[in-house]
Amino acid sequence: MRLSAGYTKFAVLAPSIGTAAVRTEDLFLRSLDALGRLKKLDVVISPVRRLVRGVPLGRYRDVLHGLPIGHPLHPALVQVPMGAWFSAAVLDVVPGTRRSARILVGVGLLGAAPAALAGWVDWAEQHEDQMRTGLVHATSIAAAIGLYSGSWVHRGRGHTALGKALGFAGLCMAGTGGMLGGHLAYRQAAGANKTAAVPHLLEEGWHPVGRVEDFPVGEAVRRELGEVPLLVFRQPGGRIHVIAEQCSHLSGPLSDGKITDGCVECPWHGSVFRLSDGANVRGPATAPQPSFQVSVDSDGTIHVKLPGAG
Repeated sequence: MRLSAGYTKFAVLAPSIGTAAVRTEDLFLRSLDALGRLKKLDVVISPVRRLVRGVPLGRYRDVLHGLPIGHPLHPALVQVPMGAWFSAAVLDVVPGTRRSARILVGVGLLGAAPAALAGWVDWAEQHEDQMRTGLVHATSIAAAIGLYSGSWVHRGRGHTALGKALGFAGLCMAGTGGMLGGHLAYRQAAGANKTAAVPHLLEEGWHPVGRVEDFPVGEAVRRELGEVPLLVFRQPGGRIHVIAEQCSHLSGPLSDGKITDGCVECPWHGSVFRLSDGANVRGPATAPQPSFQVSVDSDGTIHVKLPGAG
């Protein structure tokens, strides 16, 4: 492709014009990425992780993961405190709104509790690099909560100027925490459905995966269909189930998991999926496994087809 003279001139001049900005951006991104490699945080992560996993939440743990809504609940809950605190900051520059601003600060503090709980529950089931970044994210939010708590108290005592100052400082810390949360979710892919790309990696139609005798009864067998690993399970009655083999939570190897009552449990974080249709029965996974249609030819060759592939 040929470049126009004007574009070529811009491309030549751009590096010299924005060198400082590019270096700053590169340093910023490298600093964020370095958080995931900060192994010194592991001494804190291990006991906190055990503590979070030990909280007796029962079936509500899956609710906090977001299983009923099909995606993590934490990002949705975060909207309450962030929205309330930002609105309080707007009212702080509007005359005659002191009482309303303090109410919003309080609403934000109340909304921060369930949001933080959901965040910690998700955090305890992540990879090491994600937990390191997540711990810094949580520290920033904890600082914001502390500042806003002080802001709420001082506003109530009539120290409005100090209350506003603490509120603006809290908003800065909450914004920093939000930025780190975005880095965690999008750059480190925490909470993303790891099987979303499966339909786009396969061609439509039926594909052979082997013969019936290649799959022992009652054993989970891993096969590859192009770039996509499959879990093939042959029931004692002869029925064959095929689902995507890498867990939708964090790509754990389901073929190494325990199979009980028609379900497979991920060996990494304990997510449970139904073999018949890939539905997730238990979290932390919130997305189901792609489930394949199965057909067996008269000669015993197994073919599979993923609806919506291609």
